[in-house]
Amino acid sequence: MPRFSYVGIGANGQQVKGEMQAGSRNEVISALRKKKIRTTSIQAKQGFTLPSLGGGVKLPDLSRFTRQLAAMTSSGLPLVQCLDILVSQTENKVFSAKIQQISSDIQVGSSLADALAKHPQIFNALYCNMVSAGEASGNLDGVLNRIAQYQEKADQLRRKIVGALTYPAIVAFIAVGLSAVMLTFVIPVFAKMFQDLGGALPLPTKIVMEISNFFRRFLPFVLLGGAGAGTALAFYYRTDAGRLNIDRLRLYIPIIGELERKTAISRFSQTLSTLLSSGVTILEALRITAKTAGNMVLEKGLERTLQRISGGLTIAEPLKDTGLFPPMVTQMIAVGEKTGDLAGMLGKIAEFYEEEVDGTVAALTSIIEPILIIFVGVVVGGMLIAMYLPIFDMMGNIN
Repeated sequence: MPRFSYVGIGANGQQVKGEMQAGSRNEVISALRKKKIRTTSIQAKQGFTLPSLGGGVKLPDLSRFTRQLAAMTSSGLPLVQCLDILVSQTENKVFSAKIQQISSDIQVGSSLADALAKHPQIFNALYCNMVSAGEASGNLDGVLNRIAQYQEKADQLRRKIVGALTYPAIVAFIAVGLSAVMLTFVIPVFAKMFQDLGGALPLPTKIVMEISNFFRRFLPFVLLGGAGAGTALAFYYRTDAGRLNIDRLRLYIPIIGELERKTAISRFSQTLSTLLSSGVTILEALRITAKTAGNMVLEKGLERTLQRISGGLTIAEPLKDTGLFPPMVTQMIAVGEKTGDLAGMLGKIAEFYEEEVDGTVAALTSIIEPILIIFVGVVVGGMLIAMYLPIFDMMGNIN
């Protein structure tokens, strides 16, 4: 019998979380209703499975699937027939097999949302809850179109950030690689030549030669130490405390922290707007948005906001108290609540911050590139000059 995790609101208005074994989601809802708990989220717990080797589902593939499914359902085709068509049209074999499983589950009586929830590695909570709201409202094709639009915007934002950081990363990698090659192979040749010639060496040359000796002697330990530190940091980030501390630090790094904050606000606004437009309740929408915030500091702030809203407050005031959102954002949200168009106002906030992210990315790129060029010039050029100084001295003595 499958196990489900649930989130709900108890009779006292407080949030309740827990797990329960049941035959279906409906059984969980019925059991919780008897306990006077109103459910806001139910997720099937997944058992242990070996990770699949290769063949993951990329966001563009998922977006294309969603668009095609929306187009076919809006034309009146039965859902199972739509999925069977997509099975044959999907080039990704892993994704095609998953779609076939979803189709089979629907044929035996499962809803689309429940069938999708069995594959959380592809369809996250946001996707499944929006589909569930679309099925309940009879507007599945409209909701699927909103999901596809959301995915496309998320992919565009990711591409912009990755694209802006790719060139600096390549330059930094080349600079480090050149420095390692020179310290390991080039400078030792010069050092042996100077040793054979004898005589006093300039101070910069001595420093570079000592660095080269240290690098060659302790290179295995440096590599092992770096790998160990990276592994330890990765394990630390997997803990709640580690992720919270590192995510908080990321928010205060100059320029990068600003980009992180603006990206998080843009993602929050777009996600919440999409969920509310699809008919998801504000409490459930906030819970899902918190899980997809991308930064644990923001996630904790949204969880506190959710608790306060459950007690009857509006959303703007608790968001303001988190200290994570600029006054403009909370003021626009307050206006959206008063006018009854919160989803539309959040969409405008998302558009504004998408433009802000573009500007920050451009500024970050313009600053990083000259810094890297100077770094390459100082490090690589400095080592070369240090090695040629003794040769210049010898040529001066000959003249």
